[in-house]
Amino acid sequence: MNKIEAWLKENKITEVECMVSDLTGIARGKIAPTMKFISEKGMRLPESILLQSVTGDYVEDDIYYDLLDPADIDMICKPDDSAVYLVPWALEPTAQIIHDCYDKAGEPIEMSPRNILKKILKMYADKGWQPLVAPEMEFYLTKRNEDPDLPLQPPVGRSGRQETGRQSFSIDAANEFDPLFEDMYDWCEAQGLDLDTLIHEEGTAQMEINFRHGDPLHLADQILVFKRTMREAALKHDMTATFMAKPITNEPGSAMHLHQSIVDRKTGQNIFSNEDGSMSELFLHHIGGLQRYIPEVLPLFAPNVNSFRRFLPDTSAPVNVEWGEENRTAGLRVPDSTPQNRRVENRLPGADANPYIAIAASLLCGYLGMVGRMEPSAPVKGRAYERRNLRLPLTLESALERMEQCADVEAVLGSKFCRGYVAVKRVEHENYKRVISSWEREFLLLSV
Repeated sequence: MNKIEAWLKENKITEVECMVSDLTGIARGKIAPTMKFISEKGMRLPESILLQSVTGDYVEDDIYYDLLDPADIDMICKPDDSAVYLVPWALEPTAQIIHDCYDKAGEPIEMSPRNILKKILKMYADKGWQPLVAPEMEFYLTKRNEDPDLPLQPPVGRSGRQETGRQSFSIDAANEFDPLFEDMYDWCEAQGLDLDTLIHEEGTAQMEINFRHGDPLHLADQILVFKRTMREAALKHDMTATFMAKPITNEPGSAMHLHQSIVDRKTGQNIFSNEDGSMSELFLHHIGGLQRYIPEVLPLFAPNVNSFRRFLPDTSAPVNVEWGEENRTAGLRVPDSTPQNRRVENRLPGADANPYIAIAASLLCGYLGMVGRMEPSAPVKGRAYERRNLRLPLTLESALERMEQCADVEAVLGSKFCRGYVAVKRVEHENYKRVISSWEREFLLLSV
């Protein structure tokens, strides 16, 4: 706490946003005056926020009281001095500090997404391994949307015109939003976020920000902060930034591609490569684990009904767990690289996934493959879109049912987390099914 206190005083911080990530990835917590934050050395929050859905509803009572204390007790949230960031858009000097969740006995709360990732990283550390990840975040810029029944529209750029058509990798199309991105980069620099490159993606006003490779926990924290930052920068310029997986009909979806590799903690050498530079057995087993377990835990990568719209036929998202070198039609792509930089890119997670949970799940699948010596399929040559032998569940309902039956993953992540996660997603899905869509009104109203 002394380190945090010194930083707060050095930056003349007057308010602190104390936050934790819920299962959806929403930042929840309290805003406290700096002196109160310092005196209390953390905060208390109801543990029930970890079973709160994106709509604000909770799971059914029988599940709720089975997973949580019936008295609706508080959990103890302690600040992490490695997760302290400025809030550059605030009117007064403000900090945002990510906290970890503990029970009264000082044990990590099992349903906390950040604790789940820390658990997976400890498993790697116990083997003498250090995983590295490099996330790629896709998102759309849109006009502000005040009526959820109306489709999203591209924003007006500095030319005074809306973007039309596909503008993949266009410099000029990205420059249409220069004032917004200048603020975004300034704010991210002030927060110390490890941004790498900005590109214009395939969709209309769809962008991608790449992060430099590094520690998975640190980068998950940064994604949580980046999403807030990007939304705030867009609002300042009278736009909206959305990380929905499929926000616009007939446009590509938005992914959170995860590049992952592992180095030996003592030597720093990439264990995915042999001394002669060839692929190691551990690398192939890592891919084998991803292939075996991603279909079992798909809701951790595709958490919403909307997530599965990204997997519809004839989209740019691979709906498989095939692997191949330099092959973007495969769910698991092995980029061309030097032996020290050998990695696999998991292309399945959506931009709407909770970064802690998605990174933890991706690393866990690979870990189980390595310790279980799982062999991958043969690498795919050519297009993998039509390959059907390694396909995935195509609806949230079927994916949740499959996840419930995966004992191997539950043994690691814990029964409370798995049951709680599935229960929250089922509540959200039930709420979704109660809403009558415009498609139903358009085609069924006067026809059936």
